[in-house]
Amino acid sequence: MTTAIKYLRFHQQPPNARMVMALLLLPALAGLFGAAEGQAFHLGRCPTPPVQENFDVTKYLGRWYEIEKIPVSFEKGSCIQANYSLKENGNVKVINKELRSDGTVNQIEGEATQSNLTEPAKLGVKFFWLMPSAPYWVLATDYENYALVYSCTTIIWLFHLDHVWILGRNPYLPPETVTYLKDILTANDIDIEKMTITDQVNCPESL
Repeated sequence: MTTAIKYLRFHQQPPNARMVMALLLLPALAGLFGAAEGQAFHLGRCPTPPVQENFDVTKYLGRWYEIEKIPVSFEKGSCIQANYSLKENGNVKVINKELRSDGTVNQIEGEATQSNLTEPAKLGVKFFWLMPSAPYWVLATDYENYALVYSCTTIIWLFHLDHVWILGRNPYLPPETVTYLKDILTANDIDIEKMTITDQVNCPESL
């Protein structure tokens, strides 16, 4: 067999299935990245930062105000707040509200579950019946002032999408508290560059 034939046969081998799928998905991913401008896409799988130790969900219940976040497509308003309450089945009822620019209040209701009681700070939250639950990991909280929530979705095996929320029991958190929470993120290789401040100015106490 000549060297030329060997060369042709080597280079005509069928490509790896993963490579083919990746090439096919590139246009779709490009569209996804464009549509999700401002959101935090990164290479590789989701990180697994440590969560709040001895998490007590009953202390976590009640109203939380959104202080900062990595932007998400489904939050377009201001005065964003979340209210958590315990359901009869032991799960957590989640009600998120925001004030739209036209003065109307947008509300969505979901349910959070603790799937692994050995790590109670790792919850899953679901807002739509047909959709899978999304991670809702409480990385840090003192229950009375602040909470740091992290969620991550792996997209195929190539990328992951980070979501982060800094929450407060009041619409304002001291800058040193926000810095402390952001330091937790950076220490766990979670990018904070795209985090934005949520407008909580002149908001009603309860929507």
